[in-house]
Amino acid sequence: MDAFMTILFMVVVGSVIAGSTNHLAIKMLFHPYEAKYIGKWRVPFTPGLIPKRREDLAIQLGLTVSNYLLTPDMFRDKILSPEVRTMVGDFARTKVEETVFRDDRTLAEWLKVAGFEHLPRTIEGKVDEVIATQFKSVQNTLATKTVRELLPADFEATIDKKVPELITYLIEKGETYFKSYEGQVTIQNMLDDFLNSKGSLGNMVQMFLGGDTSTLAEKIQRELLMFLRSDGLYDILYNLVQTEYDKLKDRPVTDFTADIDFNRIEETVKTYAKKEMNLDERLNYSIHHYWPQGKAWATEDLLPKMLDRGFVTAENKIEDVVKKLNLQEVVRQQVDTFPVQKLEELILGISKREFKMITALGFLLGGIIGLIQGLFVVFVG
Repeated sequence: MDAFMTILFMVVVGSVIAGSTNHLAIKMLFHPYEAKYIGKWRVPFTPGLIPKRREDLAIQLGLTVSNYLLTPDMFRDKILSPEVRTMVGDFARTKVEETVFRDDRTLAEWLKVAGFEHLPRTIEGKVDEVIATQFKSVQNTLATKTVRELLPADFEATIDKKVPELITYLIEKGETYFKSYEGQVTIQNMLDDFLNSKGSLGNMVQMFLGGDTSTLAEKIQRELLMFLRSDGLYDILYNLVQTEYDKLKDRPVTDFTADIDFNRIEETVKTYAKKEMNLDERLNYSIHHYWPQGKAWATEDLLPKMLDRGFVTAENKIEDVVKKLNLQEVVRQQVDTFPVQKLEELILGISKREFKMITALGFLLGGIIGLIQGLFVVFVG
């Protein structure tokens, strides 16, 4: 009976000691969270292992994550995989078809969605500003230039070449007119009017001619035609026209624009520009109205090219992006600032069953060791 109690006692004591030790060891992984002091003397094994080595743990976790978990190759394999490309392409295509090229959404509604509902008025204001600026520039130019300075060189040369042609044209037209019956009648009427205006002298001449001035008119016509065919007339007219033409080119432009109401013209141009732009009416149509082939082009041509280029660029830049993210430091900072209580709950939530098994194993091993010790004491002692 005494031997049995001794063995039982040894088994219970060994089991309690071993199980309690394992349980305490597990607790000491986290507890206490902070160092404990008696006066200035720090109590040994405080704080717990994980709180004490949290910084080292954070560094090691950062290294593990950056070197073995979130690597550039992992991002290429997972994020830039063909499946992801297909998914992104389908999503983008659907969004373009359902949103951008909807028949029932007008350009004005798109502007409102984007926060640019006042864009039509802004554009009209900018157009007014441009027109006003251009008119001001034109007025300043006209106020300081002569006709010659405004004429382009090639245009002036062309006009200069036309002066002799103009003289020839005028002479030919004059000759043709005065040779015609209408010209003859004109000469006759002018002669009669001249003689009538000279009073008694004119009446005397008419009486001398027997009241018929047609013969005199015919003579005047012949002389006039001879005058028109003479070389001297061409030179006179050419010199006269050329002189006046040169004077005209040297005159200030303001001599010809003084009576022009530029303000009224400016307002007319502004009104015409707004009327032709007709922004309010034009914005009441959808994108599809102006661009029926847009949806097919965007979904079948533009999007695939953009996605291919985007994925190629992402694949080429993934290492630089991962380096700039500095995942090792991010993980270290997060772990280093993570509350120990939450870390304990996380680990225990994952390994609670295993820790219980370790504690139970301690009780079992302690009991076995106590049993062996009890048998040894009974039979050897």
